[in-house]
Amino acid sequence: MNVSYRWLSEYIDLEGIAPQKLAEMMTRGGIEIDSVPSRNSGVSGVVVGYVKTREKHPDADKLSVVTVDAGTGEDLQIVCGAPNIAAGQKVPVAKVGAVLPGISIKRAKLRGVESQGMICSARELGINDKLLPKEQQEGILVLPAETEVGRDILDVLALNDHILELDLTPNRSDCLSMLGVAYEVAALTGRPLRLPEPSKDLYATKDKTSDHVSVKIADEELCSLYAARYIKGVKIGPAPLWIQNRLIAAGVRPINNIVDITNYVMLEYGQPLHAFDASKIAGGRIIVRLAQPGEVLVTLDDQERKLEPHMLVIADGDKALALAGVMGGANSEVTRDTTDIVLESAKFDGGSVRRTSRQLGLRSEASARFEKEVDPSRVRDALDRAAGLIAKYAEGLVTEGVTEAGSGSFEPAVVRLTLDRVNNMLGTSLSVLEVETILTRLQFVAVSAGKGVWDVTVPTRRGDMTRDVDLIEEVARLYGYDEIPTTLIEGSSTAGSLTKQQTIRRGLRTTLTNAGLHEAISYSVTSAQRTGLFPSLSDNGVKPIALAMPMSEERSVLRTVLLPSLMEAAAYNLTRKNNDLALFEIASVYHTDEAVLTRLPQEKPRAALLLCGNRRSASWNRPAEAVDFYDAKGLLETAFRRLGVAGRISYEAAQPDGFHPGRTAAIKLHTERGDETIGYVGQLHPELQREFDLPDTYVAEFSLVPIYEYADQHIEYNTLPRYPSMERDIAVVVDRGVAGGALTAAIEASAGELLESVRVFDVYTGDRVAADKKSVALALVYRHGERTLTDEEVTAVHGNVLTLLEQSFGAELRK
Repeated sequence: MNVSYRWLSEYIDLEGIAPQKLAEMMTRGGIEIDSVPSRNSGVSGVVVGYVKTREKHPDADKLSVVTVDAGTGEDLQIVCGAPNIAAGQKVPVAKVGAVLPGISIKRAKLRGVESQGMICSARELGINDKLLPKEQQEGILVLPAETEVGRDILDVLALNDHILELDLTPNRSDCLSMLGVAYEVAALTGRPLRLPEPSKDLYATKDKTSDHVSVKIADEELCSLYAARYIKGVKIGPAPLWIQNRLIAAGVRPINNIVDITNYVMLEYGQPLHAFDASKIAGGRIIVRLAQPGEVLVTLDDQERKLEPHMLVIADGDKALALAGVMGGANSEVTRDTTDIVLESAKFDGGSVRRTSRQLGLRSEASARFEKEVDPSRVRDALDRAAGLIAKYAEGLVTEGVTEAGSGSFEPAVVRLTLDRVNNMLGTSLSVLEVETILTRLQFVAVSAGKGVWDVTVPTRRGDMTRDVDLIEEVARLYGYDEIPTTLIEGSSTAGSLTKQQTIRRGLRTTLTNAGLHEAISYSVTSAQRTGLFPSLSDNGVKPIALAMPMSEERSVLRTVLLPSLMEAAAYNLTRKNNDLALFEIASVYHTDEAVLTRLPQEKPRAALLLCGNRRSASWNRPAEAVDFYDAKGLLETAFRRLGVAGRISYEAAQPDGFHPGRTAAIKLHTERGDETIGYVGQLHPELQREFDLPDTYVAEFSLVPIYEYADQHIEYNTLPRYPSMERDIAVVVDRGVAGGALTAAIEASAGELLESVRVFDVYTGDRVAADKKSVALALVYRHGERTLTDEEVTAVHGNVLTLLEQSFGAELRK
């Protein structure tokens, strides 16, 4: 919002308050002012001149020699190159000694003819000519015929002014008007307001508005009030220069007197208005309704707009005339031939205007105000104010009365405020009188409801005041933030920290990233086909959740597993020659057993990883090493160890759909309820690899919910061992179906506290071992924390281990 300091001073006495000082006061009061540029770009010595004669330059086809009366008592001879210069015009004249932006005017001879000054264009005066009417954007600036000769151009064009550039927050829509800013300044300064009075004696004809136009609202939820006036015999032309100056200062381009007056009143009152050519309204009927399916409207910017059924339009009996609150239609535009107009003022629903404006990509000064909600009490006042200006400056004859529909009554909010709550929240010791004084400056009506208690009636222009805390903020603003003392925080406080779930996810992310994996963040939506790829990772009977408005068929349902997203990312990278991939994702999947949702689906946190290519690239002294199952399993073991659940995790061969039948394991979590399968790790099924055009690819996906329950990231530190260990290797022949993990688990359970570690370091099948057998070599390490072990002790424990393996697995010591 650009606010003219000069215009603002008409509503409130700003004597003694410079524009920069006012900007500081408003910023300290909560209305931030970005800058305060001057409208004068360095112009001096320029006055209004009257062109008495114009003759062709004797030695130049494109130059003219003009005689100008500049109010000095002597005519000036000026050489001018503007094609639109003509006798009888009033123009800006820079006399000798005048200063323009970047130019000092001196006596000069142009092609042998003396020039005693310069006739100026708008651009030469430092005015943005894009904001001028189109007919004044080229050549010299032609002033209205009634402009006084000799008058300083700074006064004529209101260039001796500053602009307050307001950076408003969405809640302060009341300051999207000059009157709203005036109320704010009056509250900050304590000075009285001088508000404009809408014309009371408007009726210049005996006709009634209701004889010419009728109004009907088809949807009062989207339009609560619509008022119209009928004005006859208007004469279309330029608006008065003072109105044009104020529009230009606000960044609005003047068009004609009717449009300019509606824009002027919009800037003044914050209430957008629109004028229709009455002859283009079929039957004089105005209907506020929703757009019809397939309806099209060409707006004032000459763009054809395809309307949706949720968009509110102003229509007659035959067609749409305007987009309510956004922009008028070209089919009812006021033109030079217009004689009668219908002037509208309305209260449209802000949400409806915002949706229409955003969907059509069409934002206007009107929509910017309607979408933040306008003051309903100004709908009629703004209509009367505009009608009075049109009667005065367009010679219109205003018919009697206002035709309207909808509810015309809007009750202001009443909020209870207590002195104790004000002082407790602000840390102040304000008195009853101080708070009442501040509320009076705001022009809020405070009725005492007891000692230090008020029922405050808030004007409808301040729709952001709904609770006592809103009023307390107003008290703080006007009292002065700098005056509020610094006080210690009272009451209980809670130290900020991550939740257990957040800590676990962060720890898992850190562990996998440190292991060399890259985190992927993929779409939560996928195709229905992808949701069926890994049924073992979904709940029984899970159904895909379809989106109401999908982006595409490939992004039409919420995902039920993570792995397809990582596989798509891998395929994308491989086609771009990124062959060695290590990816992971921590995200949610969505499960429901309902074909049509009647309740929220379950959002389940998961983690997944994917490896393909080489773990180590080829070098001059070693070949490349491809990733395998144990790389994926090792990453999981590292992550589970970091999360403190490694002791509860085991792996068991499995053949779930979508995985390689011989290179896959179920991830088991041991709980008090029994063993629970939380996910799978293994190679993708060859058919899936071919479908996605992937090489041998190893993946894992597991649920985080049980991890949340059992994770313990508390780190325990042990002293370094002081006594030596003793190692024993053993090779046993067992059935091929016996898992190595089963052997190590049995040894750990039976060897007692002397066993420090046990691991499988070799598995052999072939010569001297039966076809249905295998040889498993294990390395056992024994140690005592307080003393050195003896051979006898270790031999005794080792013998117990052998006996256990013989009895439990039918193992034979390999010889």
